[in-house]
Amino acid sequence: MYLMYVDESGDIGLVNSPTRYFVLVGVVLHELRWEQTRDTLHQFRQMLRQRFGFKLREELHASVMLTKPGELARIPKHERLEILRLHTDTLATMPDLSLICVVVNKQGKPADYDVFGHAWQALIQRFENTLAHRNFNGPKNPDDRGMLFPDRTDDKKLNALLRKMRVFNPVPNQPGYGAGYRNLAMRSVIEDANFRDSAHSWFIQAADVAAYMLYQQLAPSSFMRRKAGQNYFNRLDPIICKVASPRTGGVVRL
Repeated sequence: MYLMYVDESGDIGLVNSPTRYFVLVGVVLHELRWEQTRDTLHQFRQMLRQRFGFKLREELHASVMLTKPGELARIPKHERLEILRLHTDTLATMPDLSLICVVVNKQGKPADYDVFGHAWQALIQRFENTLAHRNFNGPKNPDDRGMLFPDRTDDKKLNALLRKMRVFNPVPNQPGYGAGYRNLAMRSVIEDANFRDSAHSWFIQAADVAAYMLYQQLAPSSFMRRKAGQNYFNRLDPIICKVASPRTGGVVRL
């Protein structure tokens, strides 16, 4: 069984939205690698406690840490950014992780464009296809399935989309095979989404940091530009699932 933990950066609004992009990132790992990966994250958190005074129970929420740190204001801002960079580097060293990345550029989209629906459909399709072809890092069992573990979102809408895709999942034909699409009903992703509170999941927090770094590559804040933080997403290159979108470096762009 492959598990995909998902978080977002940006918002889904089209009118008067403060963000141009909406980003989804899924952190994928096999159940047989869950415990050792969790142990690696635990060791990383222990290092943060010793070096920066970042407590094990505190949430590593990238945008909040830099803009509305609350209790974390006790840690200087440049050190909070260093924590995020170290977290990025730690993820990149985990060979059993894979990242599926989706970006919606909202500029120029029609008023009825469903940002949430298109982004999630693209993410789930890539999860499904990569499972079916056994292209994820980790074990290659022929009958592996997948489950979703997102941060809290529009629960009903996401589960309705999953159920629909098990019956109707239109995938455009490849170039050279004519216009239209094929209905590739989903078979490898099972069950409804299992929603998690990011405050209590290190894996969701990992997805949050990856999504934030991708967003900052696209539209960096002035602070991130000063610190060259717009380049941090590139550090995750070793674990990006390139087969999800080979022509765009593994990042699905809508």
